[in-house]
Amino acid sequence: MVQFTTMAVDNDLLVVGGFHGELICKRLEDDGIVFSTRVTDDENAITNSLEIYQDPNGSRRLVVANNDCSVRIFDTKYFDLLNHYVFPWSVNSVSVNPDGTLFAVLGDHEDGLVVDPKCGKPIGKVRGHLDYSFSSAWHPDGNILATGSQDTTCRLWDIRNLSQSLAVLGGRLGSIRCIKFSSDGRFLATAEPIDFVHIYDCFADYGKSHEIDFFGEIAGLSFSPDTEAFYIGVADQTYGGLMEFKRRHQHHYLNCLW
Repeated sequence: MVQFTTMAVDNDLLVVGGFHGELICKRLEDDGIVFSTRVTDDENAITNSLEIYQDPNGSRRLVVANNDCSVRIFDTKYFDLLNHYVFPWSVNSVSVNPDGTLFAVLGDHEDGLVVDPKCGKPIGKVRGHLDYSFSSAWHPDGNILATGSQDTTCRLWDIRNLSQSLAVLGGRLGSIRCIKFSSDGRFLATAEPIDFVHIYDCFADYGKSHEIDFFGEIAGLSFSPDTEAFYIGVADQTYGGLMEFKRRHQHHYLNCLW
């Protein structure tokens, strides 16, 4: 039995990763599994991160990050391995900018890397976190990168000038394990391992925020494509489930809260 560690979905394609390096892909409209493998036989093989994206040529790709210090890129038609890049530390998160030309690669190191996906070479570095990093996300405009760390902060970076972070958003208790921007670029959501989710207003320079406090370990979070709903997955034997929040509008489109 596969112990799932991460999941990604894009239109008809669902991909899950496992604790021992498993990678399982399914077309949602078809029966059965279209692709299943173990990407590595390394003892430290946890699949930490998955993202489905389009490269600059319009081809759909899958990028996979594992604890064996590797980032692998697969095509999503035949699931051929296209590239395999090795880093000096376990890779906890890979996120892709909106046009598919940059990866943010973070792992068991204080610094994060901005990487060219065509060759795997770092072209920039983000420095400021005080502990290992676990999550990242790109603003839809492609200029802002958000990174989450075990130091309990989310830092924001302007990709055009990585010399220092634009802002530091603090958590309550633990590391920032999940980060999502809404598709309209209005909101940034960050999740701690348990109990706390924070939503920031990007249009207010992240100074306006809403905190959601509940009981349970956080499995993930997501905005709906139209940004009218927000979801939190809670992985808890007693309180587990999926929480849905509706966007509350005030003064039409000028202000909105959750």
